[in-house]
Amino acid sequence: MSEAARRAVDAVWRIESARIVGALARYTGDFELAEDVAQEAVAEALVGWSRDGAPDNPVGWLLSTARRRAIDSFRRRSARDDRYAALAGQLAEGEAATGALTPTGRQEELPWDPDRIDDDILALMFVACHPVLAPEARVALTLRTVGGLGSEEIARAFLVPVPTVQARITRAKKTIAAAKVPFEVPSAQQRRERLGGVLSVLYVIFTEGSTATAGEDLLRPDLAAEAIRLARMLAAVLPGEPEVSGLLALFELTAARFPARTGPDGEAVLLEDQDRRLWDRSAIRRGLAALGAASKQGLGPYGLQAAIAACHASALSVAETDWDNIVVLYEALGRVTPSPIVELNRAVAVAMASGPQRALEIVDEMVATDRLPGSHLLPGVRGELLTRLGRTTEARAELELAARLCRNARERAVLLRKAAALP
Repeated sequence: MSEAARRAVDAVWRIESARIVGALARYTGDFELAEDVAQEAVAEALVGWSRDGAPDNPVGWLLSTARRRAIDSFRRRSARDDRYAALAGQLAEGEAATGALTPTGRQEELPWDPDRIDDDILALMFVACHPVLAPEARVALTLRTVGGLGSEEIARAFLVPVPTVQARITRAKKTIAAAKVPFEVPSAQQRRERLGGVLSVLYVIFTEGSTATAGEDLLRPDLAAEAIRLARMLAAVLPGEPEVSGLLALFELTAARFPARTGPDGEAVLLEDQDRRLWDRSAIRRGLAALGAASKQGLGPYGLQAAIAACHASALSVAETDWDNIVVLYEALGRVTPSPIVELNRAVAVAMASGPQRALEIVDEMVATDRLPGSHLLPGVRGELLTRLGRTTEARAELELAARLCRNARERAVLLRKAAALP
């Protein structure tokens, strides 16, 4: 296998995998088969392109090869199967209309109906994020089929063994097949009901990229970038959905701060110490534009989070941030989607707007009611508030507790450094 062929295959697959798998799923009516034959075509391309060079139309090459693999599969199942006959007829009809596609042939047209591309991608997202699947399976399947990531990349991103990821994907495809989930864009009503599940999967992917749950790195930019790419794709096919725009705005505005969030050696840089000149102004402009689109129909949970991120993005410093507005936004978010994380973030905003004592009362109430058990976030915030109140002995104990609970090495180092700096 040549390095040039590997790079060419990787580039085409990363950009076009969703369209390829979506088109194959529509042609075959079998989601699992579509994903399998697409992977077989990729494997064949690595060999063929190393020998013959990349074709003029690499997407057409992959899709044509995968479709022939699908036909072979139907032949093996039953030579007289009605489904195979229909597929073969459809293939012949398509080749007659657009020109035969061969691995070495020259073909300028994309081998699918351009009017169906958006539908294929949208259907693929809703199938990969179907509610019959467990949340972790939805994430793995989305990254594999819509994002084009390999099992090794997904495993590395979430710090789980490769066999675990492969098992999740295999079970997910079998579950979809057993449940007879159709490859189609859901009806308007079903889309409204299931869109939240799709958005939550993208949110989980981005959140892990933004602040890694565990490991040696604070950020996983590649994972966050993949979530942004998928969110842009979703926004393009659902331009009228405010929460899709809100989620994209949140991603863009949060990712804009990535260049300043780590130092030269990967160490975490706190918000108050960040060089805001490093923030990505283009990403901020894109995020604000998406937030404007979301605001036209009223902000939902993702839009409210994006509005909070916009407050940070537009401020020249921590001191000049509109913390009062952030408190109001967190209060609104807490009414829409109450959660311990939202409440804890509200406490941080209250501390900045009104001082640490009121914020400590909120946090102590959370401790008393055992919210966020086992998380390093609650003792970490409590340690910060106690430090500001001059209660250094208690603060040190809280920060050291947070460090023991924290699974991310970079965050843990910050907590220990703060504890050590206390008198």
